[in-house]
Amino acid sequence: MNRSLPPLTRRAFLASAMAAGLSPWPTPAAAARAGISTRAVPSTGEQLPVIGMGSWLTFDVGADSWLRDGRAKILQAFFANGGAVIDSSPMYGSSEAVIGYCLQNIANAGTLFSATKVWTPGRALGVRQMQHSRDLWGVEHFDLMQIHNLVDWETHLETLLDWKAAGRIRYIGITTSHGRRHDELERIMAEQPIDFVQFTYNVIDREAERRLLPLAAERGLAVIINRPFRGGGLFDRFQGQLLPDWARQFDAANWAQFFLKFIVSHPAVTCAIPATSRVDHMQENMGALHGRLPDPQMRARMAEYAAGL
Repeated sequence: MNRSLPPLTRRAFLASAMAAGLSPWPTPAAAARAGISTRAVPSTGEQLPVIGMGSWLTFDVGADSWLRDGRAKILQAFFANGGAVIDSSPMYGSSEAVIGYCLQNIANAGTLFSATKVWTPGRALGVRQMQHSRDLWGVEHFDLMQIHNLVDWETHLETLLDWKAAGRIRYIGITTSHGRRHDELERIMAEQPIDFVQFTYNVIDREAERRLLPLAAERGLAVIINRPFRGGGLFDRFQGQLLPDWARQFDAANWAQFFLKFIVSHPAVTCAIPATSRVDHMQENMGALHGRLPDPQMRARMAEYAAGL
């Protein structure tokens, strides 16, 4: 998810790309005025910006104050450019503690949509883990609690249904980043009372188009997309390739926006969560909130172009 190119290589890569040209939950009209693309959560109609932020690896910086302050600048840029959804997990080392530090040290986090996960077997351990995550973030409650990689999902779903009824969380989700779990995820999506689902999808990894995305649309589930850059692999794959002239037709100014606009232009996708450790990369990512999105014919062209490299 993180673009790990060194600065000089990254600059050379961008040089080959095309020249770039107060409600916490915006209504469609407000979003249109701001020029930000949003998508509704199907179960409530709540509008979320289609670009969020992941924190795997990139926010796992421990107690280093210099690195933490750097992440605070990234988070500040995220919110300044229209962001809301931040996704994390206890699995991600110190990421939750670092997010909490950042939220305490920036002044523009009013649009935060907090999303984390439970990732441990057993009800008691799950409850303890979720309470600890809340303390680390410093939030009163989470907007979205997700069961990470389907770990003991039946046990945790019972807890989360109780918590949702009591107002301790707003939405329930379940996640995977592994294609081998798609069959089980599909059964859960079809049968269980969840609000969100999270899985991998990008211009190369398109298995989700076959079953998961259509099922999410049919069941009225919000969809968060992880690994939108294939762990940075898409930038390696496209290294040295010129951004095609026809990317202007959907206002993509760089490869990050090309990749992200492909994802969020799918009508079943609610939000993509790229991760980054650099402010300039965050600004590129958030640029995908603006301008036109590719239509179905253009999406097919993008996928064909990517497959041909």
